Order: sequence, then C-alpha cells, then structure tokens
Amino acid sequence: MIPSSDRAVVVGAGLAALRGAEAMRACGFSGSVTIVGAEPYRPYDRPPLSKHVLTGEIRSDATTLPSSLGADVNWRLGSPAVRLDRGTRTLHLADGGALSYDRLLIATGTRARPWPNPHEGRLDGVFTLRGRDDAAALRAALAARPRRVLVIGGGFIGCEVASLCRHLGLRVTLVEPGPTPLARVLGSTVGALIGAIHGGRGVDLRCGSEVEWLEDAGGRFVRAHLTDGTRIDADVAVIALGAVRNTEWLDGAGLSADPGGVDCGAAGYVLDADGQPDPRIAAAGDVARFPHPLYGGRRVALEHWSQAVAQGIHAGRLLAGAKPEGPYGALPTFWSTQGDVVIKSAGLTEGADALAFTQGEPASGRFIAVYGREGRCIAAVSVDSARWLPAHAEMVATGAPFPPRGAAADRPAKGIAIHAPGFT
Repeated sequence: MIPSSDRAVVVGAGLAALRGAEAMRACGFSGSVTIVGAEPYRPYDRPPLSKHVLTGEIRSDATTLPSSLGADVNWRLGSPAVRLDRGTRTLHLADGGALSYDRLLIATGTRARPWPNPHEGRLDGVFTLRGRDDAAALRAALAARPRRVLVIGGGFIGCEVASLCRHLGLRVTLVEPGPTPLARVLGSTVGALIGAIHGGRGVDLRCGSEVEWLEDAGGRFVRAHLTDGTRIDADVAVIALGAVRNTEWLDGAGLSADPGGVDCGAAGYVLDADGQPDPRIAAAGDVARFPHPLYGGRRVALEHWSQAVAQGIHAGRLLAGAKPEGPYGALPTFWSTQGDVVIKSAGLTEGADALAFTQGEPASGRFIAVYGREGRCIAAVSVDSARWLPAHAEMVATGAPFPPRGAAADRPAKGIAIHAPGFT
C-alpha cells in the first residue's frame, strides 16, 4: 500500500500523461498529484489538429480532452521540466520552480522536427504542425488562400496536410525523398498505392526529390530550391519531417535515455544507466521505449494515439501500486484520415520480408495488406477496408502463419499474391 503522503508528479500534459494520472486515482492513489506541462494548455487531442482544425470545422481551443480528474490535482502549465535530480527526487522547471516526488511518470512526448536551417525555418510562411498553436497558425495561413502550399515530407502528417489542401481547393506540392509517400512505415509497394490515390486527387507528388533550401523575399518564404535544380514557387511551406522525442531534460539524471526515447523494462518501470528498473519512475506515450513481446523483445517507441492511452493507463496503475499482470505489450494500432481515405493499421511493419493483399483490389484503392516476417503475420494495414481489420489484427496478435489463411481472406490461400514489402 502506497502511503497517502506520497507525492506523484506527471511530467508532460498530453494524452498519455492525462490517462496515467486518471489511472493512478482510479487505482486508489490518494497522495498529491501534480501535472507539469510545457504548453499553457490542459491536455488536448492532437489528431484533429491536422484535420478538422485546419479545415476550420473546429477551433484549436476546442480540442481539450475530457477528464475524470478532480480539483485535487495540481497543474503546473507553461513551464517545461529542465532537469531531474534522482538523488534528491526533485524535478526542476524552466521557471525556476522545483517539485519533489515519490512517484514520477515521464510522458514528455515529442515535438516537430524543425527545418535544419534555423533562419529558413523561422521565415514567415514556414510552419510545423504538432501543437495547438501550430494548427491555429497554419489554419490562418490556409484560410488566406495561398497560391500554392509546399509540403516537405511524405509521412502521415505530410500526407494528411496535402490531402486537406486539396479538400480546400488549394494547389499543393508534396516533396518526399523516398520512392513513395509513407515508404518508411508502409513500404514502397503500399506507399505507391497511397501515392496514386493522392496523385489522382490533384496532389503534385515529387518523390525521390529533396528540398535543399528555402528562399525568402523580405523575410517571407517565396520559393523552394530542390537538389536537382528544380524550383517550386509557393506561399506556404509545411515542414513534415517527423518528430523529436523530448528527452534532453533527462541528461545527467542517470537514466537510460537518449534521443530515441526513455528505456523501460518489461513491466514499465524506467531503467537507470546500469539497466536496472527504478521502481519510483515509469514512462508512457511517444517518449517511452520498451521491449515489445510480440516482436521478440525488440525495443520500440510508438507515436500512436491508442498506445498513449494504453501505456498511460498501465504506467499510472503501476505507480499506484498495482501489480503488473505481465510484460506490457499492447498491440500497436494506428489510423490516418487523408481526405476521404481512412488508413488503419495493427502491428509494426518494420522488418517485414513479405507482403500479401488479402482483401479488395489494390488498384481500386480499397484493400487489406498483411505483412509477414519469417512465416508469421506481423502487421496488417487497411485502406478503406476497416471492417476486415479486426480479424487480421487477431492474426498479428497471435503471430498467425504467413501467408494468412482462413475466413479473414476473401481469396483462397493459393490466390494470394506475395510481394516483397519494398522498404528502403
């Protein structure tokens, strides 16, 4: 039983942090709870920022998450954590404040990866998209009807922004150094199919290309120069180069942490520099790197909404004194809405050595793709075929044989075409 005098501090004020704090209270933790956030806002939902907020359907300040937390929770918002002293169990904040803790939940998440040239990244008309303020600023820029929007990076955020621009009737060019959009997460075989959907809807795709520098006129972005000498005139540039995990504040804390994340043991406690779990500290969400039992204990850090919820709850229960039932290993799931196309996935595609289409026809833009490794199903991706995904997710969760067989496939096993996944 944890004493009621214990103090819990949650570092981060996003989805994982909120669900973690709620789980602590639901598990009977009666000590003080303080939530520290770098932004001045209560936890809010991020998926709408690249969708409904950019269209103007909802305001960025209308994305606050509902919560079961009561008035007995302390909020320290607008000042990020800058240092952790585990010896004295003290968290130091940017505003000079300090908080003592007995239980600590690390859920500091990620930030948008900036453009590599700081001067160019600060030009008027150049945006990243991660937080509420980012979405509000980009919404205002799109509402001004720019002559062209340039999206740099063909990951999920880049594809979502590009498709949204077409929805708004804006001309948009997407530049991606890989062979297709989403090649790094879905492979070039499926990525090419996604790219064909975007191209068919008017997105100017420039795959296999790279932006070298951004040109300005009077401090405003006006043009991008590609490495092949091509120039693209545009009024708005959206930098969609992925995310950076917020771990710098842990330097010198004696924990196993680096830019790739904060290492956790199988139960969920954070590991120290010697690889031993610290029973007072857990981590959850984008910043937590943990051994996933479905993938041979390979350490992963996942930027998924469902992962933030599940791992936040797990970490909160852990810190409240609940005994773990076993190694944490929720099935990774993800979704992305790109125009009227909904992409959902279960499992992790990394390491796949084969790919099978089991539902629909790839050329139609509606299909299920299953990824295999060494004769086992490791991931499934649905494109506008979500009703078939649960059965395929079960195959992934149980490590079913690949190629998949049985009722989940609408073709006999001998008719399933097997492809190389096309990762680069």
